[in-house]
Amino acid sequence: MTTKPFQKILIANRGEIACRVIASAQKMGIATVAVYSDADRNAEHVKMADEAVHIGPPPANQSYLLADRIIAACKETGAQAVHPGYGFLSERASFCEALEKEGITFIGPKPKAIEAMGDKITSKKIAADAGVSTVPGFMGLIEDADHAVKISTEIGYPVMIKASAGGGGKGMRIAWNDAEAREGFDRSKSEAASSFGDDRIFIEKFVEEPRHIEIQVLADAHGNCLWLNERECSIQRRNQKVVEEAPSAFLDADTRKAMGEQSVALAKAVDYQSAGTVEFIVDKHRNFYFLEMNTRLQVEHPVTELITGIDLVEQMIRIAAGEKLALTQDDVTINGWAIESRLYAEDPYRNFLPSIGRLTRYRPPAEIRNVDGVTLRNDTGVTEGSEISMFYDPMIAKLCTHAPDRLAAIDAMAEALDRFELEGIGHNIPFLSALMAHPRWREGRISTGFIAEEYPDGFSPTEPDDAALGEFAIAAALLSHIRSERNAWISGARFPQADRRAQEDKVVRLAGVERRVSIDDTDGSFAVHLDGASRGVVYTGWAPGDTLAEVELDDRSLVFKVRAIAGGFNLSHHGVDLDVRVYSPRVAELAALMPEKEAPDTSNLLLCPMPGLVVSIAVNEGDTVEAGQTLAVIEAMKMENVLKAEKRAVVSKIPVAAGDSLAVDEVIMEFGQ
Repeated sequence: MTTKPFQKILIANRGEIACRVIASAQKMGIATVAVYSDADRNAEHVKMADEAVHIGPPPANQSYLLADRIIAACKETGAQAVHPGYGFLSERASFCEALEKEGITFIGPKPKAIEAMGDKITSKKIAADAGVSTVPGFMGLIEDADHAVKISTEIGYPVMIKASAGGGGKGMRIAWNDAEAREGFDRSKSEAASSFGDDRIFIEKFVEEPRHIEIQVLADAHGNCLWLNERECSIQRRNQKVVEEAPSAFLDADTRKAMGEQSVALAKAVDYQSAGTVEFIVDKHRNFYFLEMNTRLQVEHPVTELITGIDLVEQMIRIAAGEKLALTQDDVTINGWAIESRLYAEDPYRNFLPSIGRLTRYRPPAEIRNVDGVTLRNDTGVTEGSEISMFYDPMIAKLCTHAPDRLAAIDAMAEALDRFELEGIGHNIPFLSALMAHPRWREGRISTGFIAEEYPDGFSPTEPDDAALGEFAIAAALLSHIRSERNAWISGARFPQADRRAQEDKVVRLAGVERRVSIDDTDGSFAVHLDGASRGVVYTGWAPGDTLAEVELDDRSLVFKVRAIAGGFNLSHHGVDLDVRVYSPRVAELAALMPEKEAPDTSNLLLCPMPGLVVSIAVNEGDTVEAGQTLAVIEAMKMENVLKAEKRAVVSKIPVAAGDSLAVDEVIMEFGQ
């Protein structure tokens, strides 16, 4: 295809999705217009676009969610069409209608489909009428929390409480009893009102041991509709997807075909025109139930593109221009396996709570295309120095790998994550790296409860086994040796004419244990002994100051992130993150005598777990609170977080109030006896 359906389009979004749409438009020879808030003045999507228009202050409801400002930007720049990305105005029928009145094309479905499928209650009814399998639930008006409890009891716990106009995990709660149903209804209703301007709630049966599998559909205005295989999106936390793959390791050909055909039937029932996604919950017996239809491009669309070779953004643009699909269902195949990891500005060690700040280091691995069968793709909207603000979604990048089979794609992802350098904020790379090595994930034995099941007490650093400790010890000793050699040359302690290389014996302390490493340096290769046993010859091209070290050990290439610390290095590899000290034998004896600093006691304090806004304080100074009682509600990045008492205590001081903006670990409450 070489035709240019539009001369200029505007992207009514920000971040990585805006950059993604701009890339396809540029490939097609279409000029692009970006819009930006004050917070995004120096953002990457603004730099990539041919033109950029300022639309307001940082809060989305004062900028990106204002349809009239988007339309004004179109008129100012002459943009003929608008691509909404995902989120913001992408599923708002009124926005599509407003564009059409101005003669501006909406690159997405028509208002009828958006309205029908954007409302979860209506979509369930349409899906049932179209012969699509649906989950039992209550789709009528829920009056209050008591009514929600009554409905939940009738359906049978557990139940899912959802915002009708919701998405992205917002306005969504799972309730296992009456108390959770009551609180879940209140919180979902509040989040729905603030995030979507629509506080309607519905309740449905929660399928236990579920998998979240979705079908990508593509339909034009001429009656052609295709299903482009499935994506598995079961790795989630707080109902937000974290890792996706295509295809699913769970589906067989018959189930895939049935889900695809039902998805097409639903799309045709609402005269769908564009790319869209039909989401299903699939139980352990491969029974599948309609969840919702997203009438937009999905965050995880790259994995579908990688296994099909179809540019979904290009197809959306061409469909919006009235072109017929050039594909048939027979043209849709499955080529290899693709994995997507969502890199979020969130701290996995603090229950994945959001993190904000400046990216002091942002160095992703280089993108490659079919090198030894592996493709590496990184969809992002940031660069080194970019600011991650509290106003928008915490996604930093979408790292994707594609390989001939699932394990090869997973292994490629593990190495890519090891090579991804990211500093300045809390981020979830340690969790993603640990996941790639997790037996359940590698075997495909997953469900939407995976994170809660495998990390019931929260995520903590991966515990290394003896083999991993040995690898870390060798790597640290090797880097220390190279650094000492460099320092010796600089100081003049070793002269160029000297032929000998030092043989060093080191004591390496890590994870509470000691390992002894000796290194014999012979012209660029290193003969290594670990605890007296030979580990053969080790190679590395690392030099002092490098932040990545690739070590060839036992015919394997190990990539370590490297950060210098006192007496050694902080090394991370495959989800294991360790401070490793390297000493001479005598210094090791002395170091063992040093006292260890104890962490301060914060048991009498309620600390803010993430940067956020105080929505409400539920108690007063002098109140006696019980374990499990709600103390405060904090909002960060559009999500409300309820903070509860861990034990019985008396509130002695509350130094904050509703409306205050707090930093991480700022004191919310103090407790006495």
